[in-house]
Amino acid sequence: MTVDFDRDSLIGWLEEKDPERLQALYSEAYRTKVASVGDRVYLRGLVEISNICRKNCLYCGIRRDNGAVGRYEISSGDVLAAAGFAYGAGYGSMVIQGGERADRAFTDRITSLLREIKKRYPLGITLSLGEQPLDVYREWFEAGAHRYLLRIESSTEELYGKIHPSDRLHAFERRIQALRDLRTAGYQVGTGVMIGLPYQTAAHLADDLLFFKSFDIDMCGMGPYIEHSMTPLYAVRHLIPDKMERLELSIKMVALLRLMMPDINIAATTAMQAIDPYGRERAIMAGANVLMPNLTLQEVREEYQIYQNKPGAGEDAAISSSRTEKRLEEMKIPIGYGQWGDSPHFSRTKSSKG
Repeated sequence: MTVDFDRDSLIGWLEEKDPERLQALYSEAYRTKVASVGDRVYLRGLVEISNICRKNCLYCGIRRDNGAVGRYEISSGDVLAAAGFAYGAGYGSMVIQGGERADRAFTDRITSLLREIKKRYPLGITLSLGEQPLDVYREWFEAGAHRYLLRIESSTEELYGKIHPSDRLHAFERRIQALRDLRTAGYQVGTGVMIGLPYQTAAHLADDLLFFKSFDIDMCGMGPYIEHSMTPLYAVRHLIPDKMERLELSIKMVALLRLMMPDINIAATTAMQAIDPYGRERAIMAGANVLMPNLTLQEVREEYQIYQNKPGAGEDAAISSSRTEKRLEEMKIPIGYGQWGDSPHFSRTKSSKG
């Protein structure tokens, strides 16, 4: 099938309801994935290092002003133990994610952890630690991180402003500059959006896809917006589509992005699983090729809830991991054990520019 990537055509696909046409879209996206990045799914062991955050985003359950959250910071020993688990399980890569902090004690600690992980294990490392100065991005890159995920959340400045406080710390241009700085520092750059936000339209999502293409991203993590009762955005929850519609929109976004950018990495996110137990697997069959089993300590995992009812909050790392792998095995989807699974897009564009 032929899919056009102009704005109107993308809006049409995002509004499409015909199951047969949508299945044809997903099948074409899956074929494109296999031809461009292979049929393997790459596992990234996820460690949520801390839920302490300086930001106050209106949608987020760990926002600075949510006093109901029990704040935590995982010890360095526990982070290294998670890295060891990821390496022993054959994952090849890990992700260190956390609330945004820019104090020197935190950024220095991340630098030390990166060096120690790389000294012990030949793991690929992705960071997702928010907006930082260029010199910090460079320091972390030199210490061993080589992929970074910083979600734009919405590429439309007006909508971005509706889901963030109106101050300099949360400014849209800061987020755009941070993405540029990541590229300057040498990372494989990843971004993404929330799908099904209040005030969001199909046109906004089409513009997000076009933004990904124009920014020439290397990887993407996006999924359905799921509301949290302790956030300001919860007051307008009547404006959001029902959960299954948000999931369907997310699957469409994965498929369309795979067709637009065949050789990037696309994650099947946990928020999809929060709506449908097999939501992530559906995304894989529509073009996603990365999964992130949660390795965060069981006793603090429930405190890292950007949205409520997060799947696996009460499970330990071994249970989360085995369930992920069992489901992939059931679907006969091969896992890229022991491989970093870097973005072919990054390698191709880097060589062409060099």
